[in-house]
Amino acid sequence: MVRQREFDVEQALDAAMQLFWEKGYEATSLSDLTSAMGIQRPSIYATFGDKKELFEAALRRYTSAHAAIIRTKLQRHPSAKEAIRGFFEGMVEEEYSGGGSRGCFCINTIVELAPHDKKFEILTREHEMYLAAIFQETLEKGQRSGELQKSMDAQALAQTLVVSLIGLTVMMKARPERSFVDQSVQVILSLLH
Repeated sequence: MVRQREFDVEQALDAAMQLFWEKGYEATSLSDLTSAMGIQRPSIYATFGDKKELFEAALRRYTSAHAAIIRTKLQRHPSAKEAIRGFFEGMVEEEYSGGGSRGCFCINTIVELAPHDKKFEILTREHEMYLAAIFQETLEKGQRSGELQKSMDAQALAQTLVVSLIGLTVMMKARPERSFVDQSVQVILSLLH
């Protein structure tokens, strides 16, 4: 007879995601995970596999939610320029009005694991490409409406916006002067003209 799980799998995965996001893969111990998730090691192994498989599940959960949030933020505006402006300025505002910075879980993984783990190199690259596709949709909408020049290379600019997003996110973890970041965002946004 199969034993019923006595915990909420989604809730446990969310707890693991938050912990990995805050501490990173290497600094998170199995004891940390059992404490945060409220379950014992055998339940972690039976449900998620080993620590690396749990991390992968948490990262996949994060990237799916992260992409959906970005798409929603960009689709909120009828203007492509205002959508992208609102996204970048909002990201900076959120970062500087909050407490400490955890950065982006996916970008943290790019820095910590992707350079020496092929699986996480591929997973993080897929997320980067998906974000570029979301930005490209917004830029192409602006081209169709006449707001942006038809001659603009929407794919290249979308990729540039992803590189800018990653760079800003990493930099903001070190809390540079707000004016430094604000000026950088204005230069990034000037690419939309």
